[in-house]
Amino acid sequence: MIDNNKISKFAISVVQELQKNNFQAYLVGGCVRDALTGLEPKDFDIATNATPEQVRKTFKASRIIGKRFKLVHVFNRSELLEVATFRSGNDQKDGDNIVTDASGKILRDNNWGTLEQDCDRRDFTVNALYYCPVTKKIEDHNDGLKHIHKKVIVSIGDPQRRFEEDPVRSLRAIRFSNKLNFKIDNLVKDAIYDKGHLLSGISNARLFDEFCKIFLNGMGEKNFEKICSFHLNKYLILSDPNRNDFASNVMTHALRNTDDRVKNQQSITPGFLMAALLWPSLLKKCSRNGEINVRKFFRSMDGVLREQQKITAIPRKFSSYIKDIWVLQLKLHSRIGSQPYKTLRHPRFRAAYDFLLVRERASGDKSGIGKWWTDFQKNDDSLRGSIIAEMNEKSDEESAKIFGFYNELR
Repeated sequence: MIDNNKISKFAISVVQELQKNNFQAYLVGGCVRDALTGLEPKDFDIATNATPEQVRKTFKASRIIGKRFKLVHVFNRSELLEVATFRSGNDQKDGDNIVTDASGKILRDNNWGTLEQDCDRRDFTVNALYYCPVTKKIEDHNDGLKHIHKKVIVSIGDPQRRFEEDPVRSLRAIRFSNKLNFKIDNLVKDAIYDKGHLLSGISNARLFDEFCKIFLNGMGEKNFEKICSFHLNKYLILSDPNRNDFASNVMTHALRNTDDRVKNQQSITPGFLMAALLWPSLLKKCSRNGEINVRKFFRSMDGVLREQQKITAIPRKFSSYIKDIWVLQLKLHSRIGSQPYKTLRHPRFRAAYDFLLVRERASGDKSGIGKWWTDFQKNDDSLRGSIIAEMNEKSDEESAKIFGFYNELR
């Protein structure tokens, strides 16, 4: 049923080594699910009855990580695998090995158990399939194979309680549904609506990880639509897509642009997407009567980033990247004298230019600034000189209109 040629040889060797030392060991989760649904398997996670200390002792190139969920990273020169010990779940609390907060969210779970108990503590049935690459047998204790055949995302246990334990399961259900083209079980839908508000209690660092998984995987636009339908977008993004047509359009076009880059195997970065998605929030703070107040524009940038930081963490390296893209949106409208040459040399020019094109598509702007910069990038000095001269002849009124972002603010 699963072709071992599609499985990491290193992952198979780790399973074999654990079994050689008289431990149970299986590939589990996404790699098994994807292999069974025709997707390219990756993220080869391993589950075992060996404790983290026993795994660490078995593999020299390994390290124990985590407090909330202790596990082991086993690595070689090119791969890093997560090896997790079977958990017993929430039914048998043992001292402080399982700790929950007042809402039921699991803060720490290091209570070891059996394979059957580990199955029951996983989120969805399609993720609770354990594959042994040696015997080529699949352990399925929650009808995961049946639900893969029916193409439906079903919770293991009561989803209301399971989403209290980990509210991020709401986002995971949406992501898996779109990735696999599966329907979401009605009980899971109800739990997303009922427990989605608990995402406000998730750390901003973890939500940044989810932001990247949801929006940088080639299905960002589709995920965004479904997240908005469940009213969960405010737990990931500061900007409100319902504020006006431009806000909705620019966020959608930015996600579509990122999806296209993923499909074309071009580079992507959360910095670009975050800059685009937060642009409506920045305009809201610095515009009035259809005009941008440039002084407020610069003063508002850090404030918008601080507000987003409360929702999702933004690594420091991306903060300056985002602000560069924003500032360059103003400079891209200044095309007189030597300014275009300076803008073109900016290290963030290409990202800013891409965002300019996104903004034009979102606003229906026909002023041709994007085409102007497309032509100016051509390595032809005479062409560059002529289009700058033509720009210099434009009236001050036209320049002011362009600089005012009319189509975005009206």
